[in-house]
This record gives sequence, structure tokens and C-alpha cells, in this order.
Amino acid sequence: MNFNEKTYFISGIDTDCGKTYITGLLAKKLKNDGKNTITQKLVQTGCEGIAEDILAHRSTMECTLFPEDATGLTHPYVFTYPASPHLAARLDGKKISKEKLENAITELSSRYQINLVEGAGGLFVPLFDQYCLIDFLVENQYPLILVSSSKLGSINHTLLSLNACKSHKLNLQLLIYNQLPDADPTISDESFSFIKSYVETNFEGVEVMHGKELSY
Repeated sequence: MNFNEKTYFISGIDTDCGKTYITGLLAKKLKNDGKNTITQKLVQTGCEGIAEDILAHRSTMECTLFPEDATGLTHPYVFTYPASPHLAARLDGKKISKEKLENAITELSSRYQINLVEGAGGLFVPLFDQYCLIDFLVENQYPLILVSSSKLGSINHTLLSLNACKSHKLNLQLLIYNQLPDADPTISDESFSFIKSYVETNFEGVEVMHGKELSY
């Protein structure tokens, strides 16, 4: 896949599918390929200070913190309670503004050649009221990278997410399959093969990549 856009949004088929790890690996690869690349975490829950996923990105990228990490531009919302963004914000007595999210993405993307924006949870995680992440993606049409995984049930979650992308007319460009360390190779190999074939048959123009292609 050619990365010719300024901003790419990375979402997953569910929580804990490995999108933080994949975001870091992809950023490392782009950086090593000579691209001036940074990552961003849209909303982080369950921590304080610098978003823990941003710290994980930097560790995977094998680099120090960016100046924008210290100012919070790479993580515009951090909430203390480990819950979905809408609930975590409410428990902290705050509200999420989509304008603040959009402005943070636009500003960071203007400073770097490529900005990889990691979402929270899956496509239908609620950000506030009845407004979900997928609504944000519909409105902004960022080029989308979807992370699948080798967890049991991932085929179902992946196909549901793919068809949600199609029905909502999202700008899906790439699916990355993340093989978890403890995955049964027989199951994970078949899952990847099935998902790859499904995408090639039903999603013209969408590329499929195995996460091991990003590893060094």
C-alpha cells in the first residue's frame, strides 16, 4: 500500500485486537522508510498523564517522546476510568467535543508527513450521547485501516466490521491481520486465509496485510 495521505485512521474489530501494537509497528516501518511519521490516540481511558497507548507506540517505534506528546496534542482526551469513552468522560465530569478531536488531528497532520490516528475500541464504540466512532469516521472520511486478529471469533467480528464499513461508505483502504503470540497456528492461518479471500471477493481496492509483514 502506498501511503500518500497525511492522515490515516486505525480502528479495530473490537477492543484488545492489537491495534496499539499494529499502529506502533506501522509507524516504525514508515519512519524507517524515511517518512516523517507520528501517531495519535483519539481517546484514552484508564490512565492519567500521557496516554499509555502513546507510550506503547513510542516504545515500538524505538524513539523518544515527541514534543506534541508533552503538550497533549497526540492524546487530546485522557480519562481515568477504564471504560468506553462516553462513560469514562462522564465519570470524570467531562465531555468529548468532536471539534476538539478534529482540530487535534488536523493540527498534528499539518506538522508531519503522516499521522496515524488510533481509535478506541471498535467502530461502534460510543464517544458521547448517541454518537459513535463510526459517525465520526463517516463525517471525516479519513483513510481507514482496520485491524483484525487471530482471537477466536475474529472472523465474525471482522466480517461485521467490514460490512459496517461498506454500509456506512467509509474510506477503508487496508485490513491488517494481527496474529497474537498465543494463537493456534492452524486456526489463525485459516482465519487469515478466509478473511483475505473474503476481502478480495467483496471489497475491491481494499488491501490485506498480515501483521508479520511489519515485523523486523
